Amino acid sequence: MANKPIHGPTIALAGGGYFNFEDPKLSEIKITDIAHALSHICRFTGHCVRYYSVAEHSVLTSYAVPHRFAFEALMHDAAEAYIGDIAKPLKQLLPDYAVIENRVETEVLSRFNLCLPLSPEVKQADRNMLRTEQAQVMQNRDNWTSITGSTALDTTVRFLPPNDAREAFLKRFDELEWMQQVESVAHG
Repeated sequence: MANKPIHGPTIALAGGGYFNFEDPKLSEIKITDIAHALSHICRFTGHCVRYYSVAEHSVLTSYAVPHRFAFEALMHDAAEAYIGDIAKPLKQLLPDYAVIENRVETEVLSRFNLCLPLSPEVKQADRNMLRTEQAQVMQNRDNWTSITGSTALDTTVRFLPPNDAREAFLKRFDELEWMQQVESVAHG
């Protein structure tokens, strides 16, 4: 069996496919790869009191919005499965990264019938989750400007291990995808 030649800025994925950063449209984008990667990526570049994944963050965020935004909230960090979770202060120092992030995020979200910009409800829920995580995951009470105007949520971070976070993400995805299909039929 011949090996497939891989060229350019391309990474191998857990499911056996590849992701091309210059042309994400050529890439295999599967929810199982997204769930796997997000469950293995630790929030806050690993500077948490315990391991806490982007997958668990995404699931919790999906419960922090009105139902019609839940799927978008679950998927709001899906591109991080390919580009990683880079701390916002570092992103601000990397203007070229913003171009790549936008290209990847646009393509990943479009595969799930979502688009940029994210709704204000999802952005606010993400800030509210950050305020919640600041207290529970970082045990920090400093005045972070990125969460000005946010409110901590009445939710508990469970610090799920990767396999459990992956399963929680996929379960929530299946639940919300099914609900979207039902609503689409009802309104279509």
